[in-house]
Amino acid sequence: MAPDFFAAPRMARELVSEPESGLIGNRTVLGPGIRNVGFVQYWESFKTLRDYARDSDHLHFPAWQEYYEDSTKEDAAVGIWHETYLIDPDEYETVYNNMPPFGLAASEETEIIPAADQHNTAAGRLGRTDGSDSPLEHSGEK
Repeated sequence: MAPDFFAAPRMARELVSEPESGLIGNRTVLGPGIRNVGFVQYWESFKTLRDYARDSDHLHFPAWQEYYEDSTKEDAAVGIWHETYLIDPDEYETVYNNMPPFGLAASEETEIIPAADQHNTAAGRLGRTDGSDSPLEHSGEK
């Protein structure tokens, strides 16, 4: 769990040190209990966020691969709650892994759809691809 837990702050430091990354700002949000830590980031565009997430020369992509390899084990200790909101047009996508519904998924009347087929990737969930664009070797980016 410790390596997964410390990956996000390292990524934030990496992004802050590279102004051309597209990150506009970020903050850490702490909730009750050690398992309730969030990282809020603001990006220039969905493209800059997606480019960073998939760039194997930066920290996110290898951490992402390692997380999803570990998350398939029964004793996975770290869960992911990821939501992307686009201001113009007004769209959002969200994904949860190894955790109960949180954020939008915990809202009343929210339909939870498995991250499969078109919903396999963030771009697919936003209707920009057919979902087959996952850079990970397993069934999807989630």
